[in-house]
Parts: sequence; structure tokens; C-alpha cells
Amino acid sequence: MTTTTDPSGRALRPPRAGRSNGQWAVDGTAPLNANEEWKQEDGGLNVRERIEQVYSKEGFASIPPQDLSGRFRWWGLYTQRKPGIDGGRTAQLDDTELSDEYFMLRVRLDGGALTLHQLRVLADISHEFARGTADISDRQNIQYHWIRVEDVPEIWRRLEEVGLQTTEACGDTPRVVLGSPLAGIAADEIIDPTPTIDEITRRFVGDPELANLPRKFKSAITGHPSLDVVHEINDVSLVGVVHPELGAGYDLWVGGGLSTAPRLAERIGVFVAPERAADVWLGVISIFRDYGYRRMRTKARLKFLMAEWGPEKFRQVLETEYLDAPLPDGPPPAPATGPGDHVGVHLQKDGNHYVGAAPVVGRISADVLTGLADLMAAAGTDRVRLTPHQKLVVLDVAPDRLDDLVAGLEALGLSVTPGPFRRHTMACTGIEYCKLAIVETKATAATAVAELERRLADVTASLDSPITLNVNGCPNSCARIQVADIGLKGQLVTVDGEQRPGFQVHLGGGLASADRGEAGLGRTVRGLKVTADELPDLVERLVRRFLDQREGGETFAGWAHRVDEEALR
Repeated sequence: MTTTTDPSGRALRPPRAGRSNGQWAVDGTAPLNANEEWKQEDGGLNVRERIEQVYSKEGFASIPPQDLSGRFRWWGLYTQRKPGIDGGRTAQLDDTELSDEYFMLRVRLDGGALTLHQLRVLADISHEFARGTADISDRQNIQYHWIRVEDVPEIWRRLEEVGLQTTEACGDTPRVVLGSPLAGIAADEIIDPTPTIDEITRRFVGDPELANLPRKFKSAITGHPSLDVVHEINDVSLVGVVHPELGAGYDLWVGGGLSTAPRLAERIGVFVAPERAADVWLGVISIFRDYGYRRMRTKARLKFLMAEWGPEKFRQVLETEYLDAPLPDGPPPAPATGPGDHVGVHLQKDGNHYVGAAPVVGRISADVLTGLADLMAAAGTDRVRLTPHQKLVVLDVAPDRLDDLVAGLEALGLSVTPGPFRRHTMACTGIEYCKLAIVETKATAATAVAELERRLADVTASLDSPITLNVNGCPNSCARIQVADIGLKGQLVTVDGEQRPGFQVHLGGGLASADRGEAGLGRTVRGLKVTADELPDLVERLVRRFLDQREGGETFAGWAHRVDEEALR
């Protein structure tokens, strides 16, 4: 199911006819706003030399605003939020007033893949330069906080020495390529996406020709039948399928994205052979570069172009202007075969096992990274992968090492058998570090998880399918609130004349899974808001009401869309 509406039901209309949208292939490359001007004057990739040669030596005060708030993002750096600024002031202050003299640094992990040696390097960087911080994001990245510009060159040196990078981890660029955590190891895998992910990363990350896009560009590739890379909400996704005549390859999806105007990706209807996959990816991102809207940043994502063109025109432009030959028609992916987070102990195709573990809402630390590395060394494995669900998966565990590894993970706070709410709750960074946030998220979500596991222990066995809970600190949906069973958008809530941290509630969203079938966006209920303190009460009430009112094998999402608004309050 797809949609071309925003959360209020308004259609995503293309800009007015006759007015330049800033599409390079239509209107020329003359910049139409300040953001486009500075990107053309000096590209974001060029700031690295200044960071290494000037800013790291002369300190934070030497960084000019356009580099600090703009070009630094091309290298994974955002200034973090100054402590003590409450959410009511987020929209009142400009970036310089909100920014601290420390950075969030995002390490891109294409496909989520890490070796044991790389994991130790990440742990050491966290210990030495990031005050022990490290989060697993829902983009398979590692994010640090409290990074000083003086330390950035040394961090880059250590990362690049082991094959890691922060290049284009943020900014108007091709960001990290999500990949199946089970690539190459699962017995039921349709196709291994690793060669395609590696080719895209090698050929195109850091390429100046693709380093000035209208906005960010998100990619996902999987060959696993669990559909484990949230393909419906990426700008481009390649999903493993078997063509009846051509064998294993990919189905192409384009134009997904959430934020304040959510839209699910659409199938283009073509079959992509593995040897053409990287070139098809290049064709899609090139269309975005050349035809994407640049006049207004609020309309600059690929989903807005797809809303105007539709899949038929997109395919026609892709095949005639960007590829050397047409693509054959192809089948859609089969329904998901199981959970895409891969939590638990599972058999690999080689007789070893992979072990998926859940931290609490993606929050880990230097000590956890070090402990995980020690456990992997003791288990004799060299590989771990992060997931798009804020989880991690240890690969290649021999049967006689499983018990010790599982016990060690549990002791680290990485549960292999988490309760349903710990397993299915995600949270963004929130007001602790993010300049866009209005409310705190990580601790709020962790508290809610603990409360819900306790309060709903009597009905957990009655939940035939998981209920996902996604907590976001602002309207931008980094935690994917519109595609959760219960999605919470951070805002201030007025109670007895006093503003308090709280959330607007979205209900009944979800991505394709074995439990719910098709993806769909959640609904909002007029006036349904909750304070952070009341969050466990709301979720408990909704879950119990769902269990009382569901019909047959109805899912929570199905119930939430079926019942009237009063049942959801």
C-alpha cells in the first residue's frame, strides 16, 4: 500500500506549474536558495582538509558558520545540543544558540558489518574521545557524542586504518547503505547483497559527482526473505526475488521516506540482475540529483518527485536516460517469512549459529563494545552486524560456544531472549544531544519498557504478534513513528496550564512483516496526546483494550484502523 498524503491527509502536490523547482535537468543549475549556493561554492567533501589542517589545531572557535552547520555533515559531524536548553526553546533559538562545542560523530557501517578488530577500535575511540558513549542507530550506524574537533583527525586515522569511515554519513549525500545482517550466511537467503553493497560503497561514496544532492539519499539492499531492511521507507531499495526465467536478482523500490510528510516507496516493476544492481542504483540517485526539487528543502526528497511522476514515468526516465538497456519486468517479493530483527539463536547454512541480541533502545557504551569484543574472541568468531532495528547479530558461533556467548551477552545487557517490549521498542537520540528534539526519548523509552514488561506480564502470551513502540523526540521521525503500532512524536503537552514533555500518538502503522503483511502508515486521533510520565499508562490501556476487542487473528494495526476514535483514547 502506498500513500501520497501527509499525516493530516493532505495530498503531496507538485509545486505550481510554470515555476522553477530548481531541477537541474529542467531549470539549470543556478542555485535558488542559500543552501544550494554554499554547496556549489565549496562542496562539503572539501571541508575535510580544513578540519585536519586548521580547525583541529586552532579549535572550535576557528570554525566559520557555513562549515560548522553545513559542510561538517559531509563527514558525519553535527554539533550536539547544549545542555540545559529545554524543549520549549528548540524552535525559538537558532543553530548557534542551540549548539554546544562538541559533536555527534556518525560512523557509517554499510551493511552493518563489523569485524572483531573494527569493533575493538570503535570501543577504544568511545573510551578515549566520546566519554564512553555509543548508540546503535536504526540505520546500522554507530553514533558517538562529546567529540572535540581537535580529536577528529586522530579518530579518522584509526577508523580508516581498519577500513571504516565517516564519509557522507550525513549531509545531502548517499548515506549508509542498509544491508541484511544475514548476508551470505542464511540458509534461506535468496541472494547475497554483499557484492552489490561493496561495489556501491567502493565506486560512489565520496564521489564529487554525487556529493551535491537535493537532500539526503537513503538506500537499502536485502536478499533475505524476512524483508529485514525496511525497504518501504528508503529512497531506493533492492529486494531479493527469484525471476521465473532469469533466476535470483532484485525488485526495485523507489521514493520512500517519513519525516513530516510520510510516503511509502513504490515498486518500479522491474527485475534487476545482480550484475546490473550497482548501475541501477546509480541511475536512481542520478535521477534524484538531476530532477530532484531544490527550490525548497522541505520538498527536496525523492518522494516528492515520485509523487509527481509515478513509477511508470520513473521507469521510463531511468531506462532511456540513465541505463544502457531496458530492464525486464519482474515479480514482487514474497510476503515476509519471519521477524526482520533476527533476535535469538538461529542456525546458519554452514552449521554454525548466529545470535541476535537486543540492547535497550539501541543505547550501548564503550564498556559494552569492549565486552562484546571479548565475548566474540572467546567464542572464536570474527564477525558481528548491526541491524536497522537497533539490534546486533553475532555470526559464526560454533554449537559448543553458544551457551557461554548467550550468558555473556545477557550479562552485558544484550538480551538474546528479550521481553516483547524491549525487543520491539526503538527510540531516537532525543533532547539529550539532538538540537531538533523537544523531549527526552532514550530514558523515557527505557522506563516505559521496564514498566510495560512488568505490568503486562499476564497478557504477554496472548500477543500473537508483536506490538512495536517507537519513540521520537520531534516531528522528523528518525525513530519511524508512522510505521509503528504505537508511534510517539515528541512535543510539549499542556496540563493544567503548564507545559510538560509529551507526545502526539500515531496508531496502527507498520512495515511488511510475517505478522502484519503489507506496510501501512499509522493514524492520528484528534487530541490524543500523552505526557512522558503517562506513557506506560497509555500503552497498557491500548494493549489491554486491543486484546479485549480484537476479532479473530486481527493484528494491533488492523484493530487500530478498524475501531472508532473513542476506543483509542
